[in-house]
Amino acid sequence: MYQNLAILAAFAFLYSVFAKGIERTWVSGPIVFTAFGLLLGPLGADILTLNVSNEALRTIAEMTLALVLFSDAASANLGVLKSSLRLPERMLAIGLPLTILLGFVVGILIFDEFTLYELAILATMLAATDAALGKPVITNKTVPARIREGLNMESGLNDGICVPILFIFIALAVHTKGDAGGMSYALHLVIEEIGIGLAVGLCLAALAGWVLTLSAKHDWLSEIWMQITVFALAVACFAGAQSMGGSGFIAAFVGGLLFGKITKHHKHYLLRATEGTGNAFALLTWAVFGSAIIGKVIGDLSWQIVLYSVLSLTLVRMLPIFISLAGTGERVESKLFLGWFGPRGLASIVFTIIVLNENLAGGKILGTVVVCTICLSIVVHGVTAIPLSKALVERISRQKK
Repeated sequence: MYQNLAILAAFAFLYSVFAKGIERTWVSGPIVFTAFGLLLGPLGADILTLNVSNEALRTIAEMTLALVLFSDAASANLGVLKSSLRLPERMLAIGLPLTILLGFVVGILIFDEFTLYELAILATMLAATDAALGKPVITNKTVPARIREGLNMESGLNDGICVPILFIFIALAVHTKGDAGGMSYALHLVIEEIGIGLAVGLCLAALAGWVLTLSAKHDWLSEIWMQITVFALAVACFAGAQSMGGSGFIAAFVGGLLFGKITKHHKHYLLRATEGTGNAFALLTWAVFGSAIIGKVIGDLSWQIVLYSVLSLTLVRMLPIFISLAGTGERVESKLFLGWFGPRGLASIVFTIIVLNENLAGGKILGTVVVCTICLSIVVHGVTAIPLSKALVERISRQKK
């Protein structure tokens, strides 16, 4: 255990020293840490032996995703988002259901070993995008603000929305109930997950904002303990909603949005420590992913799995987003850009662990498909983030002249 901890800490230190220089290149943090875990893990030098249980990995990944969602939402420019809300609205209300539907149809055409419910589960697991993997685009100030905020809002909410949908399909797959009673239960689950998530996130963020204002008024805030404030609130939003049967991811995101609005003049200072903690947890998760997960499924790869993974990152994502943005006035290149930057990452890892814990007949192969898609995503989206962002900006500039 201590050897693994020493290796991870030493590598995290080295990365932090050179992080700014690395971020200027096409190489992303997830690529570096996944490669690190893979090279030093059982498939490589075999000196990083991470035997992480499903429950432990799920906890790490869920907490990481919650921190990233909260901090990204709190950092969002609500003024810009309000003026361009139509983009995330369309992508979530039209693009997301179409993505799940198309992923389901493509699955039927490619695979013959899965049940219909398992194919629906697969499509849902890969419909959620990762805010952290999209960060090189979201934080690139040269990219039009409406596109950056639209992608941030979409990636923040779609994984939370996918959670109840995933549980519905899992329940139907396990119990094989398609009757009225089963569908009634499914509808109740959706309302409960989203409703509780919204209520917990908004209430805790509002209460926290009031307490912070009161504390600042009486000069009770400590410079040292203030670094814990946002981290603790993000965890409380997530864990509180989860414990009450709601979606912790929705709670973390909407809580972050409201907290950012309440503390808009000081939020960047307050968020600094939480963003650093979230990034550290995220990179640790990617190292574990490279070392402990990829090696377990690489032997199950097939041409069908690779084909589905490629289509999931291209046709299955891009066509629904393109259709959903019809009539918005967006240029073709902007629609293609928004469709392309739907990277798969932490949310899909969490969903995979949830599915594996359900002991579905096709669970292991489903996990292999998701892992293959994530591996392709962290490479192709990491490599293309900077050059495609630059190309989009240049093309828009030329068209304006």
